[in-house]
Amino acid sequence: MKVGVAYATPAKQVWLTVDMPEGACVKDAIEKSGILKQFPEIDLNTQKVGIYGKASTLEAVLEEGARVEIYRPMTADPKTVPRRAKAGGEAASEG
Repeated sequence: MKVGVAYATPAKQVWLTVDMPEGACVKDAIEKSGILKQFPEIDLNTQKVGIYGKASTLEAVLEEGARVEIYRPMTADPKTVPRRAKAGGEAASEG
């Protein structure tokens, strides 16, 4: 079965397609894709993974056509981002 493995940095987005046997899990697809060699900073012990945007485990069994996603660590508190964006927008409109 074919599955995709996706990872993105601010500078680069990668989507790899791999052939996997039935019963393969998320971790199997990530390892077979070779993405860990392209992005050695990926740490599967700490970074979250998902399938089609839903959080998953490395042991989750994949289905045909699944899109495995590796998520980067958060660099900002999502609770403060809208406030910062709004404050920046107000400051820009006052000038």
